[in-house]
Amino acid sequence: MKYTTEIVVDVHRDEFIKKMDDPDNMKHWQQGLIGYEQLSASPGQEGSRMSLSYEMGSRKMDMVETIIKKELPNELHMTYDTKGVHNIQKNYFKEEGASTRWVSESEFQFSGFGMKLMGFLMPGAFKKQSLKYMQDFKAFAENGTSVLNS
Repeated sequence: MKYTTEIVVDVHRDEFIKKMDDPDNMKHWQQGLIGYEQLSASPGQEGSRMSLSYEMGSRKMDMVETIIKKELPNELHMTYDTKGVHNIQKNYFKEEGASTRWVSESEFQFSGFGMKLMGFLMPGAFKKQSLKYMQDFKAFAENGTSVLNS
């Protein structure tokens, strides 16, 4: 399953990247994030890995993020792996005057019958979640609004 989402964030790209590239900021725009742990000696670099833990309702989910391409301020590509799901995320950041256009290409590869069925029956839920994270990042970057306060 593949889809693209995009949003314009009304902050200059330099500020956008500074906020995006700081893992301590993730808790302010990724609802459900309960913690992260760097798994690599050189965090934030190509090839580095980070463990992420989320709580969504009564469901807990752990995944591993791997940075596969980092050419900031223009693009940042990662993979996310959790049980039954491999997600490839390609993010592009385009300067538009004092704003930044964030284009995110998502590809989900499912293994196991349950995850394949969920991907087939509920593709909109994945896109909706991606867009929610983008909207929450926009609110955080523009106004300092944190999901921790909601």
